[in-house]
This record gives sequence, C-alpha cells and structure tokens, in this order.
Amino acid sequence: MWFKNLQIYRLPRDYALTADALAAALAKQAFAPASSSELLRQGWDAPRKDGGLVHTVNRQMLIRLRGEKKLLPATVINQMTKARAAEMEEAQGFAPGKKAMKELKERVTDELLPRAFSIESNTWAWIDPVNGWLVIDAASPAKADEVIKLLLKAVDRMPLESLRVQRSPVGVMTEWLATDEAPAGFTVDQDATLRATGESKAQVAYKRHTLEPAEVRRHIDTGKQCTRLAMTWDSKISFVLDESLAVKSVKPLDVLTEREITSHNDDERFDGDFALMTGELAKMLGDLVEVLGGEATMEASGNQAEPGQQQVERAIKLTSEMYNVRDMHRAVLDTLYEQTLKPYIDTVRESMQQTGADEIQTALTLAKQHTGGAQTAQMFLVAAIEMVEPSPRPAKGDEPVREQRVVGAATDVPAGDGSATDPLYDQAVAVVRTNQRASVSLIQRHLLIGYNRAARLLEAMEGSVVGPAGSNGSREILA
Repeated sequence: MWFKNLQIYRLPRDYALTADALAAALAKQAFAPASSSELLRQGWDAPRKDGGLVHTVNRQMLIRLRGEKKLLPATVINQMTKARAAEMEEAQGFAPGKKAMKELKERVTDELLPRAFSIESNTWAWIDPVNGWLVIDAASPAKADEVIKLLLKAVDRMPLESLRVQRSPVGVMTEWLATDEAPAGFTVDQDATLRATGESKAQVAYKRHTLEPAEVRRHIDTGKQCTRLAMTWDSKISFVLDESLAVKSVKPLDVLTEREITSHNDDERFDGDFALMTGELAKMLGDLVEVLGGEATMEASGNQAEPGQQQVERAIKLTSEMYNVRDMHRAVLDTLYEQTLKPYIDTVRESMQQTGADEIQTALTLAKQHTGGAQTAQMFLVAAIEMVEPSPRPAKGDEPVREQRVVGAATDVPAGDGSATDPLYDQAVAVVRTNQRASVSLIQRHLLIGYNRAARLLEAMEGSVVGPAGSNGSREILA
C-alpha cells in the first residue's frame, strides 16, 4: 500500500504515544453504520480486517477514518415536495406558506432517507512518533481537516503543528526552474505550473512536456512563479510539490516496487508494504525539508504563515478547546449569539482585508490590541471560528417548526413541563430510540407538542438516552 497524496503535519520527535493509548482514545469515536435517518456518519475503523483501531509496524502507526454518506439528490427532494404541496393546495384551497413548505421538505427528506443509497469513504493517516510526522492521505486540506478535528478531539492536548519551512516553496521552486538546477538528491520532471502574481492570475501549465530553460525563464521574467512542480527523489519516488507544501501524485518507482513483499500471506504483504512506504517517505520528507531551508520555528517564521500554508494552519488551530469556547458562548447568549458576534466578525473581516492574514491569526492580533479583557479576546477567537466553520443552523431536524394543531384534538395532549417526570417523557424516549435520531422536530411531529417542550424533553434525556450536543449540534444515541 502507498499513500497517493501527503498532507504533512509535525509532532515532536520521539513522541511518547503508544498504539494502545491511541487505540483507547480513538475507541470513543469508533465507526458505526449510519442509521436510516442519518445523512452522514464518521468514525475510526480498523485498518486491517478483524484488527485493532491502530495498526503498528516498527513503531509506525496506521489509522483509518471511515465515513458513510447517504446520496439524496436535492432535485428528487424538491420534486416530491412540489408534488405534496400541490396536493395540499388542492385539499385546503390555498397554497402552503413558506414555513409550511419548509416543514413539508423536512418530512419528505425524512421519508426518503431510509431509501437513499450509501457511499463509503476511507481516509488514511500515518503517525511516525519516532521522526515526528503525521501524514494524511488526502488530496485537499479540507479532507485532511476531517481527520485532524476528530483526532484532536480524541487525543487530549496532542502537540500537533503544521509543517513550517524557512523558505517559501513557491520561491524555491521558481529558483530551481530559473537556474535549471535541481537540489541534490532530486530531479525535476516534466510537469509544472507557473502563475502570475498580479490581478490577472495568468497561468501556464506543462503536462508531460520538456521544461525548456529559456522558455521557462521568459515566463518567470514576466512575473510568473512556480506553484506546482513534479519531481523525483533519489530515483525512488516521483511526486508533485505544490505551494502549500502538500505532496501529491506520489508514486513508487521500479527500484522500490521490485522490492515489494511477494508473500502469499495478505497480512505479511500488507505489513511489508507499509514498512517500506513509511521508511522511504520518512527519508524523503527529511530531505525535502532540508532543501527548503530546514524547519522554521514560530518565532523564526514571523506572525504570518506563507500564503500557501494558511489553509493548513486552519486545521491545526481549531482545537477542541476553541470549539468548547464557542459552544459556551452559544449556550450563554442563546438567541443573542449572532447579534452579539456580528461586530466582532466585521472587525476581523475588515482587518483581514488590510493585513492579508488568515482568520485565526487576525483574531489573535486583535485580541492582543484591544484592552477589553479576556471576554473580548475570546469573542474575537469565537468570531474567527465562526468565519472558518459556521455553527450549524437549527435545520433538518432541530429547528423550530410550526406546531401541528388538529381541530378538536387539543385535549388529547397532556400538559407537562418537559422534564423527566413529564407524562410524554417515555413516549419521547421511544421516538428517539425507534428512529435512532435525537431531533427536536422529530419529537414535535410525533407527539404534537411545541418546540420548547420538545427541546426540554431532549435535554432531560441527556446522560441516560442521548449524549451531550456536539460542536455540530448532533447528539449520540446511548446504548
């Protein structure tokens, strides 16, 4: 097995993390198949069939994030919603309003979910505690973010950082092409992308084309810089380096594939391939960092990351502690949350336009400049998190919906306060367990009660029937 794309992060060398400790931490977020009413489910799964959550070979660890997503096209939902709306209009004599259409769309989605097809995805991650590498096999930072966020929530205070180098990858790659001289141990291949730095963003891409030095220099002289370059390391591994320090299109060459384990035992072959990959990639990453000027510390690299690395920084800085701060403010401010946060978001956005820094770095700078105390500093950070990853709006199962009132049936619903002693509490628990979904509007629709009472019933179940609300608003159904 070989990773195809490398999103690279840093851990301390000789990091004291054992496979058993990591497996115990990941077990809290182990993958379970999505229920019929869930659109998406993610969790950690064993890299090898019937194996543990962490597969180890020579202290090199392999983990797998597994996802299951339901395919439910919006066009199908909209078509069925329109058909139901037409039926309602014919029955009641007038077209349903905006709120009624929203409710109708929710009900259609709930009905279609059990019949939706599922697709599974796997994202692999390699942890090298000896040399201090965390490498995720993902083509985009967004995909790697999913692994990072769950990993940081599982492993408390994991000392994870983005990889920083002394010299900009764009500047170094442009220099290699301008001088027609690759660094020791590397060769330049036939794929490259050069992009202008001005407003035009003009771009020239070479695909399996000889990079003629004179032609390339003419492009560089007009202001273009290399943002993507295909290379080969030590005649063993070919890859493409991009401006964000991501390594893509990784491919072992013949000199390595000839050494691949030929055992007929699948487990032995898997372990042999993994050991070969991790051993060679660890050497290649070390050499790559060296030709980029070596690693840079936070102090040496200044306050602002290289432009290509800012998206990578986002994944590291959004730790579970910062999510908890946001959740705390949402709980305290409640309906005033968005109104209170808006001025801070506007200030962060305005400062970003002036400095060019990312959301988190801008918020940190503003927090230091303002003298409003710890509360103000926290609000800037909460604003930055909200800009990068907005809080889930109460929709598709958790937003207030219009109470369904049936003429002559109001006395059928007993009064209650939404606590564990509420007459409808046991029925609400049955609704949640039957549907395997902790949703306020689900309880509303089944019990024909108001939003506030349904929300209190759901809160009363916390700890015994459902878990606490996560950062995305969802709750886990407890066994």
